[in-house]
Amino acid sequence: MTGFVSFVSAGPGDPDLLTVKAVKALGRADAVLFDDLSSGPILALAKPGADMVGVGKRAGRASPKQDHVSRLLVDYALTGAHVVRLKSGDSGIFGRLEEELTAVRAAGIPCEIIPGVTSASAAAAAAGIPLTRRQHAQRVQFITAADVTGNLPPGLNMAALADPQATTVIYMGKRTFPALAAALIAHGLPPDTPALLAEAVSTPEQTLHRSTVAALAASLAEDRSTLPGLILVGNLADGVGD
Repeated sequence: MTGFVSFVSAGPGDPDLLTVKAVKALGRADAVLFDDLSSGPILALAKPGADMVGVGKRAGRASPKQDHVSRLLVDYALTGAHVVRLKSGDSGIFGRLEEELTAVRAAGIPCEIIPGVTSASAAAAAAGIPLTRRQHAQRVQFITAADVTGNLPPGLNMAALADPQATTVIYMGKRTFPALAAALIAHGLPPDTPALLAEAVSTPEQTLHRSTVAALAASLAEDRSTLPGLILVGNLADGVGD
């Protein structure tokens, strides 16, 4: 007996930003394996009686290993259950989707991917800015600033990241941003390039802090909150029409 796995993108946290397809999948699920950042009020949309299993990973906290999460998905689906794997933001953006897809497909279990609002789009909307603008922000690039050890990943294309005509969105970068900022400045990015730190986007705890690359790096070197956050760097990060 084989079930089905829906990889559901929960968006940044506000249930109103879920897609209709995501809500329908939650309403059918026999089991929901959810990340920390996709919990809260979104879980109330699950089918009554569904098994609710927290499998979230947060920096600096004890969390399930990836192979354990993948094994749980397979084990639940092999009982014939419809399983929702609820991932924050868009599951295909730094959501470790590939490992879980590989495990599910290797077990012969049918699955689907339901896309969602990534935190980058939600942060830009909350700040009242676009991510692109003709002649000033002609390219958008998403990067993660933490590798599996929590450090700045080696091999980042600093020349591309220092491009003043791009908007750069940095996921999981609060701890490593001082080092990243120093490298970007060394590669020619002006220290006064606008930067936006967006934390707990679309939730009641949301905070938006507009700064510059140099000033934000200095601030994060001294103090960091525990709220999940991402950083936007580029001409648009200080607002529109300023």
